[in-house]
Amino acid sequence: MAQHAYDVVVIGAGPVGENAAARAVAGGLTVALVDHERFGGECSYWACIPSKALLRPGNLLAAVRRMPGVDHVGGLDPAAVFARRDAFTHEGDDSAQVEWVRSAGIEPVRGHARITGEREVTVDGDVFRARQAVIVCTGSVARMPSVAGLAELSGKLVWTSRDATAASTVPGRLAVLGGGVVGTELAQAWAHLGAEVHLLMTGPRPLPAYPEFAGDAVAEGLRGGGVRLYPDTAAEHVSEVDESGASAVRIAHAGGVVDADRLLIATGRRPATAELGLDAVGLEPGDPLRVDDNGVVSGTDGWLFAAGDVTGRAPLTHQGKYAARIVGDVVVAAARGDTVYRSPWSAHTTTADHHAVPQVVFTDPEVASVGMREAAGPGQRAVELDIAVAGSALHADGYTGRLRAIVDTRRDVLLGMTFVGPDTGELLHAATIAIVGEVPLHRLWHAVPAFPTISEVWLRLLEEYGL
Repeated sequence: MAQHAYDVVVIGAGPVGENAAARAVAGGLTVALVDHERFGGECSYWACIPSKALLRPGNLLAAVRRMPGVDHVGGLDPAAVFARRDAFTHEGDDSAQVEWVRSAGIEPVRGHARITGEREVTVDGDVFRARQAVIVCTGSVARMPSVAGLAELSGKLVWTSRDATAASTVPGRLAVLGGGVVGTELAQAWAHLGAEVHLLMTGPRPLPAYPEFAGDAVAEGLRGGGVRLYPDTAAEHVSEVDESGASAVRIAHAGGVVDADRLLIATGRRPATAELGLDAVGLEPGDPLRVDDNGVVSGTDGWLFAAGDVTGRAPLTHQGKYAARIVGDVVVAAARGDTVYRSPWSAHTTTADHHAVPQVVFTDPEVASVGMREAAGPGQRAVELDIAVAGSALHADGYTGRLRAIVDTRRDVLLGMTFVGPDTGELLHAATIAIVGEVPLHRLWHAVPAFPTISEVWLRLLEEYGL
């Protein structure tokens, strides 16, 4: 059994772990970065990057079809779409990522990591001792629903999001369980690629965490792209059936059955903590790692940190990277004996997790949201209007979009913004800046949007508010 000592041991080599490790190294600490899978993580190989690579061609084709005068003969070439996706994921080869880790002064370690004591991590029998901190950035894994018969289905019939973003053959029929972000994005991507897609969702519309107008717009976009929607439909039983010598899956629900060649499970994710050995330090395996705004895991004395999906706070790559940078800086400050700041919006606190978490759903139309989505009480006002300005009219014939702003009327500042419409993701960062900076609306009146852009909707919003 080999013994190793570093200032910091980071478990999980996705974008979150890489950011935490890089900040710690930049602060003069030695760091080992451990992962049993690919360096670069879920986002790079199975989630954000490949899913957007699959979505973009279909969304671009839909945009072209909204523009008179542009030739748009034919449809997508799935083989070319898959090849472009594979270029982004390097066909699963993480050697360039490992090379980057080494070039950054971080020691890459391949293997299964378990926490075996305070400041101690065991990797396939080798013991790594952390002089300062252990940082957990193991992300999340797919949550499998309790549906009768699911466990008995053969693996080739059932897809998780990993399978759906890595596949290189278009199924004739694809059934999707779950109308959240993953379910809607992948349903649309595979419909654009030529699959007959059936989307089963337990609520009345997709994207239940978003305002109704956003879910309704995405539902219309999905239907327009050929996806068949089953609202208020829960799968009751799934089974393997034989169709002329070929296996298929049958999904039984209260209204009947859906037969498909593949079943994609998109019913949420859970923090990846089950295999970390948390019980060795008095924590519960399988639970999220609850952290304070400095990233310190509750129930520890400041040596165990976590960032990203594993905390259950804001399960988005960009938000995890934000937390990781802060955690890395906190560990460096503590190692130097410097002050660790705990006040909101300081360099050491993840305050944005509570106030300004931006997210884009890359369907057609896009949904972009940051901060609050609903007015929550006195002194808050929701302002809604259609995105109907010269810029949107020029952007696409028949452009349809809408926004909702949540305003703190006592302080005259934005608390949240939701957009839906083609390419509205590009509007989101302005809203994020306004919320984080607490820019008074009367001051935003002087942030003049260029004409003719879709951003002119900011002027219309302020006019609707009453400025």
